[in-house]
Amino acid sequence: MNKAEKINFFDSIAKDRGKWRKRGAYYHEELERYLRFLIPEGSSVIEIGCGTGETLAALKPVRGLGIDLSQRMVETARIKFPGLQFEAGDFESLNIEEKFDYVVIDGTIGVVDDIQLALNELHKVCKSETRLIIVYYNYLWEPLLKFSEFAGLRMKHLMQHWLPIEDISNLLFLNDFEVVKKGYRCLIPVWIPLISAFFNRIIGNFPFFWKLALAEVIVARPLMKRKSSEDVTCSVIIPCRNEKGNIEQAVLRTPDMGKHTEIIFVEGNSSDGTLEECQRVKEKYSDRDIKVFVQAGKGKGDAVRKGFSNAKNDVLMILDADLTVPPEDLPKFFEAIASGKGEFINGSRLVYQMEKEAMRFLNLLGNKFFSRAFTYLLEQRIRDTLCGTKVLWREDYDRVIAGRKYFGDFDPFGDFDLLFGAAKLNLKIAEIPIRYRERVYGSTQISRFRHGLLLLRMTLFAMRKIKFI
Repeated sequence: MNKAEKINFFDSIAKDRGKWRKRGAYYHEELERYLRFLIPEGSSVIEIGCGTGETLAALKPVRGLGIDLSQRMVETARIKFPGLQFEAGDFESLNIEEKFDYVVIDGTIGVVDDIQLALNELHKVCKSETRLIIVYYNYLWEPLLKFSEFAGLRMKHLMQHWLPIEDISNLLFLNDFEVVKKGYRCLIPVWIPLISAFFNRIIGNFPFFWKLALAEVIVARPLMKRKSSEDVTCSVIIPCRNEKGNIEQAVLRTPDMGKHTEIIFVEGNSSDGTLEECQRVKEKYSDRDIKVFVQAGKGKGDAVRKGFSNAKNDVLMILDADLTVPPEDLPKFFEAIASGKGEFINGSRLVYQMEKEAMRFLNLLGNKFFSRAFTYLLEQRIRDTLCGTKVLWREDYDRVIAGRKYFGDFDPFGDFDLLFGAAKLNLKIAEIPIRYRERVYGSTQISRFRHGLLLLRMTLFAMRKIKFI
């Protein structure tokens, strides 16, 4: 079917589209609910293949642009949603130079003639932080969908390409997009009281069952640098409580990175003279950009937030003052984020052999358990959830702050707050293996059982807020 025939087809069904959407209201509501989880309200969004605009409107964008091949679809959308912009246009030849936070493609990829050409066109509307969300149908459902059309239970559709989720991922790779996560949604696409919600939100999230769901969903990002490595500035935040013996070594062993590096100590009301040591070191090494703050609250999470709020640079790093993660490894983290290999860089202590007393056996078991749990929850591989060294862009941290109300203030450590926030924003998480060392000063401030139970409780909380939604 040529382009003109496709346009005629979509024009012919424009007037009845609203009627068919009402018949499939439950499926569309479920999909739009998930898209709202992926796309924060108030984002700039372009939807390609927007139809009559219902999905774009449901996302409540601060700037919304819908593109569709059918002029009649566009005219209907303009009438229904005057606060949004709709234009007739071709996926394979986008005449748009504006950049958006999110690009949504719901089903449209299945009818374009040249998918590679169409995906390449998307770079015109993408910046480094843009997330591309592609929704397509699971081909296992093809016989049932065709029967539904034949029986008059579903609107007629053009012949669709056979595109398993792996093929879409490969096409994205060929066009310089990287898949951040992928999965399936909506095991039962029709409303059956009690049953539909249970299967779609619980059963459909377990292995085997999720691949039976109707909708495939892929979240991807364009492969591009935000800034040249030489132009990126860096802030290293060091929370410290009763760590007097490690303060000077933290300064001496932290390398300069990028265009400029600042070191921020956040002191936690110590009893061993840590604050005084921070001030002494700041004066002694006046050639380094060192700042010292005292936290008003308690806990590492509060200290990290204090440090981040006072940091001035592009990249934010956390370095634990116990120096069990060697400061000399920080350039690896800097290079990973500055080069664009990841947007949230997490340290992993569970790759290299550890020094004998670096991590107790029960701590190691707990870390491995939470690693498996979080890989499942976040749909990205997480080897070590509790490594204190985490790195992200300041602008992404600002977005984590803006979305924090979704999870609430629940994490005294700060690790889970950042991980959950990164997952909610669909940031690409990359892990850097580090050699975990024994302490040379002080003692651990982690209680294995009390804090372990707290972490388990937060994991169950994340299941409800991230997975079973």
